[in-house]
Amino acid sequence: MGEVAQMLGENASAVRYWSNYFEKFVHPQRNAKGNRLFHPEDIDTLKQIQFLLKNQGLTLEGVRQRLTEDHRSVDRRVKALDILKGLRAQLVALRKAL
Repeated sequence: MGEVAQMLGENASAVRYWSNYFEKFVHPQRNAKGNRLFHPEDIDTLKQIQFLLKNQGLTLEGVRQRLTEDHRSVDRRVKALDILKGLRAQLVALRKAL
């Protein structure tokens, strides 16, 4: 849970709430201790949820509707955003090196 929250830059409580609220889309496994173990698909879905909530300003119900209706276009936007963030990080590192 903590690793996923750190990857997303969110609180663990927010990620936990999202995984419970969007249980139709996020399916973490639980280990013997009861800790959530997220698969890569779950992390992608959590990134989509974060994008829709934070960047698009949708409500939780709006996010649920968008994921139900138009899951693929949201996925493409989130992946493009991740690529752009990676490029920006590389450019900032290059700038510091000069």
